[in-house]
Amino acid sequence: MATIKQALENAAFLQQISDSGQLDAELLLAAAIGQTREHLFTWPDKELNSTQFQCFQDYCKRRNAGEPIAYILGRQAFWDFNLKVNPAVLIPRPETELLVETAIELLQAMKLDKANILDLGTGSGAIALALAATNPNWHLTAVDSSEQALQLARENAQELKLAQIEFRQGSWCDGLPSMHFDLIVSNPPYVKRGDKHLHQGSLPFEPVSALVAEENGLADIRSIAQQAKACLKKDSWLLFEHGYQQKEEVVEILHQAGYENIKCSQDLAGLDRLTRAQCKQ
Repeated sequence: MATIKQALENAAFLQQISDSGQLDAELLLAAAIGQTREHLFTWPDKELNSTQFQCFQDYCKRRNAGEPIAYILGRQAFWDFNLKVNPAVLIPRPETELLVETAIELLQAMKLDKANILDLGTGSGAIALALAATNPNWHLTAVDSSEQALQLARENAQELKLAQIEFRQGSWCDGLPSMHFDLIVSNPPYVKRGDKHLHQGSLPFEPVSALVAEENGLADIRSIAQQAKACLKKDSWLLFEHGYQQKEEVVEILHQAGYENIKCSQDLAGLDRLTRAQCKQ
């Protein structure tokens, strides 16, 4: 049977399909033997038993077929957490942390003792969980059309002991209280149908319904902008992530819907990533 060192050497082929092939192998092996990556470096000559070796081989085959590490391991780091994920939800990405940071800035500037926040298309619950963990006086309503996604989000909330989140199945703002929320956040589908990126990286493995929107990727953004006005309190904010080439269209959608103080922010790569708008009705 192979040692830890030999197993990693045998997985060198992963470097042909991933820029992080070595790291991928280390993460998969650590999971297969139920240890940390540090353990691999400390005990390189330790032999794997047959169950561990077979598990590692299975993981490597899945990774070699393009399946994302997050789905193989069932976990993804986001904010201060290590969230459960599965193919029913998008894999939380570092860029979306900008959405959380901006939401926190807006809420803190409002200086509210308590706040009602709506997360549309919650998926794994990443955004709602990060906001709930920031302030126990912030109440979250997390909506998703997928019951599978909501079940996973509930499990993440229970694991993190975050109780101030209400999970609801539905389409965007349907059935929600009017004039109720201080902030609405969303990472909606915004990729246009047929986009070449849908065949790259992890996207072929992720749920199409959470990625693709009609009208060149703008249909759901337009729906949210229109529906959110009925749910937002006066002077409250709508904030959502969008594609890096959609800034001008998004600003126009918000302007036509009657929002004010519209501002786009860039991510760490300098790409237009999210837009905020204030409801002054």
